[in-house]
Amino acid sequence: MLRALATALILLAAPARGCDTALLLAIDVSGSIDSAEYDLQVGGLAEALAEAPVRNALLTGQVALAVVQWSGLREQALVLPWRRMQTPEDIDAFAAATRGLQRAFGASDTAVGAALAFSAAQFAAVPDCRRRVIDISGDGPENAGFTVRRARTEAVAQGIEINAIAIEDFGASTAISAFYRDWVISRDGFVMTARGLRDYPRAIRAKLLRELETPVG
Repeated sequence: MLRALATALILLAAPARGCDTALLLAIDVSGSIDSAEYDLQVGGLAEALAEAPVRNALLTGQVALAVVQWSGLREQALVLPWRRMQTPEDIDAFAAATRGLQRAFGASDTAVGAALAFSAAQFAAVPDCRRRVIDISGDGPENAGFTVRRARTEAVAQGIEINAIAIEDFGASTAISAFYRDWVISRDGFVMTARGLRDYPRAIRAKLLRELETPVG
């Protein structure tokens, strides 16, 4: 009895492990993304989670991860709910689940504003996380709903940061990067440009490290 009581008191006295960053990864699955390109996105994310610098940043930063897939106006889905990255096994399980994700939607529009609004609403499930970040990727400007400016304003008002990966056609101009820079990211956010879907794995690794290694302010 006394030993059990002492153990309980020790557990109560131990500081609870908090959450520094809640990072939501919003993946474009609109009509411009074919099946091979979809595989590159989920595979690239899984590969990034296997990289030692990314793993170290996740564990050191006490990070919670979630994944949303999005397309048209009423086509957003939380395909991987929030999970805390507290051990290497947590990261391995999340990476495996990411690689095995089925595509939530088929060919449809690109409703970036609806994707942001849906993603912002997911942070209610992780109220203890000090920092909240939406990491949205896409290969085209908004062509449905046209609510991106309002959605960004509302997300920023909630204290949410927004960063982006703009997937440009190889050799094309930077029209997609400019759209995400001007209309999507938050004031202190950034856009990482991927030159085609095959450049996505590199871009997501670099982007995760930049997000997770942001100094605590």
